[in-house]
Amino acid sequence: MAARVLQARGAAWVGGLLRRAPPCSLLPVLRRFTSSNSRPREDSWLKSLFVRKVDPRKDAHSNLLAKKETSSLYKLQFHNVKPECLEAYNKICQEVLPKIHEDKHYPCTLVGTWNTWYGEQDQAVHLWRYEGGYPALTEVMNKLRENQAFVEFRKARSNMLLSRKNQLLLEFSFWNEPVPRSGPNIYELRSYQLRPGTMIEWGNYWARAIRFRQDGNEAVGGFFSQIGQLYMVHHLWAYKDLQTREDIRNAAWHKHGWEELVYYTVPLIQEMESRIMIPLKTSPLQ
Repeated sequence: MAARVLQARGAAWVGGLLRRAPPCSLLPVLRRFTSSNSRPREDSWLKSLFVRKVDPRKDAHSNLLAKKETSSLYKLQFHNVKPECLEAYNKICQEVLPKIHEDKHYPCTLVGTWNTWYGEQDQAVHLWRYEGGYPALTEVMNKLRENQAFVEFRKARSNMLLSRKNQLLLEFSFWNEPVPRSGPNIYELRSYQLRPGTMIEWGNYWARAIRFRQDGNEAVGGFFSQIGQLYMVHHLWAYKDLQTREDIRNAAWHKHGWEELVYYTVPLIQEMESRIMIPLKTSPLQ
C-alpha cells in the first residue's frame, strides 16, 4: 500500500513538473528517469518535439524543391520483361532508343538505361529528360506517333513485356545534375514512398544530408514524382562495385551529423526499395 502511494506521488510530481517547467528544462530531469542501460539516443523522442518544424507554405512543393534554372521534366520507366525475351528486348532497345536520343528533332535525351541486377528480376529501367517540361513531353509523344520505326518498335516490345509503369519526375534543386559518365559502374536506385505531406521536410533534411555523400562523386541524381505514384522519391547512385558501395555507405556513419539526419528522415518513409542496376552498352550513364 505504501509503495503504491509513493508511486502515485512520484507520478504526480513528474506530471506537475511537465506542466510547469519550460521544455528545455525537462531533458536533464527526464534523463534521470530512463534506465541506465539505454542508449544515449533513446531520449530523442523528446528532443524531436522541439526540433525545428518546416514553416507552413503557400506554394506547391514542386516550385519550392525543384531546380529553378531549368525546366526539365524526367520520365522513369519500369518494364518487366518475360525472362525468355530479355536479350531480344535489350537488343531492340539498344537499336532504337539511341536514335531518339541523338535526333535533334526530339527535345529529349536518354539519361540512362539499365537492367535490374539485384531487386525485381528481368526488369528494364529507362530514365529520360525532356528539356522544356510538359510541352516538350507532348511534342515528343506526338512526333513518335508519326515515327513508323518507333511504332514497329513498340509493337515488337509489347510482345516481350509482362507489365510496365512510369512516373513523371522533377529533380531536387540540391542534387547533382545527372550527366553522362564513363564506366564501368553499377547503379543503385533507392526509391522511397513518403507519407503524404512530408515532401518539404524530406527536402529540407536532404539538402543538408547530400553534402555527406558527395566526396566520392557517387551521387548521380535525386528526383520526386509529379505524376504516377505520388510522394515518391528516387535517389540514383553510382559505384565501382558492391564492395565500394558498402565502404562508402559505412563511411557516412563516421561523419558528424549524418546519423541525426537519418534519424529524422526515417519516420517520413512508408516504404523503401533498393535496385542494383547494370547499364546497357548504349546507356549514357556507364
